[in-house]
Amino acid sequence: MSAARLSDRLSSHQPLVLGLFRIVLGLLFASEGAATIFGILGRRSSPVGDWPFWYAGVIELVCGVLVLLGAATRSAAFLSSGAMAFAYFTEHQKNGLFPLQNGGLSPALFCWGFLLLVFFGPGALSLSALAGRGGATRDTARPVAEQAL
Repeated sequence: MSAARLSDRLSSHQPLVLGLFRIVLGLLFASEGAATIFGILGRRSSPVGDWPFWYAGVIELVCGVLVLLGAATRSAAFLSSGAMAFAYFTEHQKNGLFPLQNGGLSPALFCWGFLLLVFFGPGALSLSALAGRGGATRDTARPVAEQAL
């Protein structure tokens, strides 16, 4: 199989893989929030109103569910990315420069994963696509300049 055919074949699956990425990312983020708020999955709950942890848990749970379902994905991903950047720089950065040094690997990965969704949208398998609001309709396999040709 030639490189061009392989690239075309992989690109044709881009919306589905992006949708699966969104679902997994949303599920993981929502589980972080549920653990923080409800004290499940081996974690103690944060007291209601405890800044910033309880509020972060609410953002993680609500935005994680929205991203998981593919509803208001870009907005929820934007808020989530910002919350994770805030968490990284206020809670982790003071303990070292690199995420492996300061325990901030999860916030860093969540931040960049959500930022990806802000720009690429929800992909396939989203509620917004089912409702006909688009989001997954643009061909993301080629740059916008090429799509216009």
